[in-house]
Amino acid sequence: MIKKMMEELKEHSPFTLFGALTGIILMMLFKNMEHETAHTLFYIFHPLHIFLSAIVTAALYKKYSNNGSNVTGFIKILIIGYTGSIVIGTLSDSLIPFWGETLLDMPQRHSHIGFIEKWWLINPIAIIAVIIAYFYPKTKLSHASHVLISTWASLFHIIMALEKGNSVPYFAVFIFLFIAVWLPCCFSDIVFPMLFVKNSNKK
Repeated sequence: MIKKMMEELKEHSPFTLFGALTGIILMMLFKNMEHETAHTLFYIFHPLHIFLSAIVTAALYKKYSNNGSNVTGFIKILIIGYTGSIVIGTLSDSLIPFWGETLLDMPQRHSHIGFIEKWWLINPIAIIAVIIAYFYPKTKLSHASHVLISTWASLFHIIMALEKGNSVPYFAVFIFLFIAVWLPCCFSDIVFPMLFVKNSNKK
């Protein structure tokens, strides 16, 4: 598993690097965006990220486990798909950006925990995505699109914390964008679901 994780991190790093660069370009263009506009965009890209993450996490678990043919199996897939997408998606899109905003002392920083702040939107999306994955367990979704969506969710979270007219520490933001996407996405899509697959099924 550790070897697989390192391989995936290495493979995904170019996508993540590209995604972080697009984030910086967007920040240069929209750094003076109104707070409410950035908030709205965050709640477009964050749910999309949760949706993709839930599909991949649930589909991967179903693929490598023998669960899914009964009610108990479905419940396991639902719990793992939901938990993986919500926990890792929140870490990637909200908590790591908030950590960066705090370290950079951004004036309007706020955690914006989606599954609590907009529980009526985020939680149903994760559940619907898991149900889709249960009946159509495809794991080969475009990683490039996954990375871009996650990056942009993190980006608009950071833009919400900016004060219009203030200078932006672009290099520091780039580092936090990269970290926010690189580790959580790989962990969510690969490691997390496989933790619950019995060794006999991993071979």
